[in-house]
Amino acid sequence: MTRDEQRTSESPGVSWAGFVAALPGTAERVEARFGAHRHHVLGTLRRDGSPRLTGIEADFRAGELWLGMMAGSRKALDLRRDPRFALHANPGSGTELTGGDVRVAGWAVEVTDPAVLAWYVGETKPPEPFHLFRAELTEVVRTYVEDPYIVLETWRPGGPLRVIRRGNGAEPPEVSVAPAERG
Repeated sequence: MTRDEQRTSESPGVSWAGFVAALPGTAERVEARFGAHRHHVLGTLRRDGSPRLTGIEADFRAGELWLGMMAGSRKALDLRRDPRFALHANPGSGTELTGGDVRVAGWAVEVTDPAVLAWYVGETKPPEPFHLFRAELTEVVRTYVEDPYIVLETWRPGGPLRVIRRGNGAEPPEVSVAPAERG
């Protein structure tokens, strides 16, 4: 099975623009969380299947979430071999986590089209040579405190925004579906 067949059979991803179209308000909060700091944490899979965590800058531009990295870097080689990734927004200093804790997961699709690479270079001026990947999202999670609950908002392509409220006691969590958002 090819990587594309695997990606399609497991869970099709959507572009950042697809997520924005599905949940514009949530997407705005997620992007703002990533925009609060420059560096974030990328999770990839090593050859032996164990996780690798590395720093990365996330770039939201032209309806896409872009992941750029140095040529030949371990994370780029990981993604070429197995395109699954998780990206965790930098929580920043302190414990306030303004805007919540945010992470996205999905498939990293390597960009090889010379025209797209030239456009990206013109827009961002990255150190060259470099690898560029476009994210196809399969999950978005935002966690925040709404006293007395910790609230998890989770989304997967084709589904609604699920909201889970958990207290500190033994009571079961409250699970609901958020109303549809308007753009």
